[in-house]
Amino acid sequence: MQNVRMEIRGYQPDDRDDCYDVCVKTGLAGADATGLYSDDRLIPDIFCGPYLDLEPVCAFVVDDGERVVGYCFAAENTRDFVERYAREVLPKFILRHASSSIGADADGAQREMTGLGLHPERLLIPEVDAYPAHLHIDLLPSAQGQGLGRGLIDALLDELTARGVPGVHLEMDGANSGAGAFYARLGFSRLDSSDDDSVRFGMHLPRS
Repeated sequence: MQNVRMEIRGYQPDDRDDCYDVCVKTGLAGADATGLYSDDRLIPDIFCGPYLDLEPVCAFVVDDGERVVGYCFAAENTRDFVERYAREVLPKFILRHASSSIGADADGAQREMTGLGLHPERLLIPEVDAYPAHLHIDLLPSAQGQGLGRGLIDALLDELTARGVPGVHLEMDGANSGAGAFYARLGFSRLDSSDDDSVRFGMHLPRS
């Protein structure tokens, strides 16, 4: 089998559909969430699209020569991101998804996930001022185990450092123990506001 050469590069608008696909196929604590909700766009409309639309300069992808198979992106300032999300993203999100979480027939998991998209203020964790940026990273299985996750985060951290960001944090599903070990190896530290369901990690960045 011919080796595939993976490239880490900046996000381009044509990558959007592939990024949505990666987000869905890793949306269940790293496993495939396809068909889990009434609309497969629900997860990426929360955890992917807003970042690509509002802060594309802080988005990096893995390209296998045919498509994007992984990404890492961030909001440079979480407080500003929450305000922009409320103004620019939330009205469209409500039109597309809110009705599916209303009524007796709505699935509990659907209501819970939709609620994350309806309440961007949830991103304002207690440590947000010490670690003002926050990031998301996902890779398809074909891109895992090759150092690409580290490469993506390194590219993002370089960008955030160059922009003068003093710190970055992330939040992950507490069930994804492998991801937690990965972040610890990269130098992230578990934050005090973590709990059993949601684990948070932070890293201070050097001055550029």
